[in-house]
Amino acid sequence: MKDSICVFGDSIMKGVIFDAIRGRYTYLKNSFLNILGRRIDTVRVDNFAKFGCTITTGKKIIEKHAVKLPEYKFTALEFGGNDCDFDWKSISECPDDIHLPKTPLDEFESLYCQIIDDVSESGSKPVLFTLPPLGAKRYFSWISRGLNAENILRWLGDVEHIYRWHEMYNNAVLKIAAAKNVLLIDIREAFLKTRDYLTLLCEDGIHPNEAGHALISDVVMKAIPAIT
Repeated sequence: MKDSICVFGDSIMKGVIFDAIRGRYTYLKNSFLNILGRRIDTVRVDNFAKFGCTITTGKKIIEKHAVKLPEYKFTALEFGGNDCDFDWKSISECPDDIHLPKTPLDEFESLYCQIIDDVSESGSKPVLFTLPPLGAKRYFSWISRGLNAENILRWLGDVEHIYRWHEMYNNAVLKIAAAKNVLLIDIREAFLKTRDYLTLLCEDGIHPNEAGHALISDVVMKAIPAIT
């Protein structure tokens, strides 16, 4: 009998990449979950991740599937990349105003803890994924396309602030995993150990490319004996 895993999260879990040739986002045939599915035929994976998903939306999706959670041995969770994002158009137009992320950090932590509690109470074991690092300069160029880049930079203070802000949400994931004593797969560490992790990211500076997904699959494969 196959073990079963359900997956909730954003475009990284869904296997979305930016196809520079086509000039659009698309689903990667060799996403890390598809690779794992071919390498481990004893595990069934049901992927409920969604492109652009924040933890607020993710919680609603998980609640929608709550009745089925007890059927899954593990529930994989990956959130934060969209939660820490901003309305860059508004920032471009009004750089001197106060702008909040899609999900403020304290709300992000609170909702994540609620999700973990709900999953645990269902009998499924939650497994948290850290966030792959973004490429600040590349991402800044991406989000400022067609906007006033100078105003956005003025609001940020410096380009690397994007990286630090994103890292703060990743640190929250680490803190939550430790506080809740749940399983954690640290894909960020593997990216940072790479000599030039930008080679593992798409043109937008935030989505792992095919090489990045291959790395994630290797990390998960190594983690499987420790979590099963």
